[in-house]
Amino acid sequence: MDPIADMLNSINNTQAIAKSQVVISPFSKLKFEILQLLKKENFILDVKKKGKGIEKKIIVDLKYNDGSPAISKIRKISKPGRRVYLPVKKIKKVKSGYGIAIISTSSGLTTNKEAKKRKLGGEVICELW
Repeated sequence: MDPIADMLNSINNTQAIAKSQVVISPFSKLKFEILQLLKKENFILDVKKKGKGIEKKIIVDLKYNDGSPAISKIRKISKPGRRVYLPVKKIKKVKSGYGIAIISTSSGLTTNKEAKKRKLGGEVICELW
């Protein structure tokens, strides 16, 4: 299975039952970078690494606004069977600018807004709003 899709599903399911924290394991640098980007964009409260070696995991503190989750929907775009790459000219706004797309560029992970500013295309990992 796709580990990124698994992480995104864990976040969706945890928010559906209104829990404040989700533990994601096993640890990977890509998952951690995606979550740090979500923290920077104000979709989650905090993200921490915990443990060492094979028992290393990620702890995510979820954000709620007046009882409703800050992330209403996460959609995986690029999948193992179908990778989606976009040049900078084809990168669009997500939900009229209310959401973001996470794009893996040659300069690392970034949002769709930042990728357009820096004139970078790449693989679209997911969209959320």
